[in-house]
Amino acid sequence: MASRSPFRWLTRWADWFEERGVYVPGEESRAVDPMRDFGWLIVAWVSGLAIFILFFAFAV
Repeated sequence: MASRSPFRWLTRWADWFEERGVYVPGEESRAVDPMRDFGWLIVAWVSGLAIFILFFAFAV
């Protein structure tokens, strides 16, 4: 039986961003695609914001 990570849905969400494109070394002339280039950062930021909001929601 495979062990399940409690953050599995976060990794799947970040992988969804990365699947939208693949980084090719040396391809510097292309435009920046935020979903492809900053997928993990976007997931971390949204998750942190959600935790911040939930923290204050439960504190009240």
